[in-house]
Amino acid sequence: MTSGFPGLPSLNALRVFEVVARHLNFRLAAEELGVTQAAVAQQVRGLEAGLEVRLFERLPRGLGLTDAGHAYSTSVRSALAMIDEATRLLRPTPSHLTVSVTPTFASKWLIPRLGHFAESHPDIDLRVLATDRLSHFHTDGVDLAVRYGQPPFAAGLNAELLMEPRVVAVASPALLAGMGRPQGFAALQRYVALHDAHNFWPSFCATVFPGHPPPTARTVRFNQTSLAIEAAIGGQGIALASHAFVRDDIAVGRLVQVFPQHLQLDKAFYLVWPRKGQPIAVLETVRAWLKAQVDERKSTG
Repeated sequence: MTSGFPGLPSLNALRVFEVVARHLNFRLAAEELGVTQAAVAQQVRGLEAGLEVRLFERLPRGLGLTDAGHAYSTSVRSALAMIDEATRLLRPTPSHLTVSVTPTFASKWLIPRLGHFAESHPDIDLRVLATDRLSHFHTDGVDLAVRYGQPPFAAGLNAELLMEPRVVAVASPALLAGMGRPQGFAALQRYVALHDAHNFWPSFCATVFPGHPPPTARTVRFNQTSLAIEAAIGGQGIALASHAFVRDDIAVGRLVQVFPQHLQLDKAFYLVWPRKGQPIAVLETVRAWLKAQVDERKSTG
């Protein structure tokens, strides 16, 4: 049985030729290919001998392509590009999507769920950018963001409600057992109030203890809610946080909700993404998954 391409040189020789033709330098070609200069030179000599055509001119400083070599390199590069494209279509790389969230949202809500996402969507490479800074979609390479606030956020952005936070007061069971659960405003004053950048304490106390002045208890301030939550777990005081961020800690007994009341906010967490962005299928998959996680939590209490 005869070959369909009897005059075709080896694919490896053609690949070496393409790299040398690009660099016009044996050393640089050898570095790109991960072989020795001698191996590159041998492949080129063998290709020229087999074709019975000079492809390169040996110049005093480096190499130059002959007219035949120049024409051949253009055709070979095009052919290798076609083979590369056909191969990539057989083995598609995972789609990737970068989501920007705050550090607290990442550590207390998103990260515990990423294993489920990876199992459900192994074809999507989800990249998490956790920062307190407002990420820019274009310059930071962000495709989707979770932002706390009220829409509209900016021109050219879509916004979709993800969850409405319920702010609750939490403390460690050991702290409450040692000091007694605060039944009134005066008892609350004995505790250290753990603050974050949102400063929910005045509004929370106005909701739970209407008519009382702002609390004058000792305070410790943190720049991130997750740090205030960790301090509460460590028995350092009472923290205020979205129930979604402390739900798992309450479930396993690391924290206890101090008061039955909660503070309802006029702001919420929104999914935000550019109107012109990632292919809709990838974005839609991630958005639907995030919303499903919220809905699943609602349905279980």
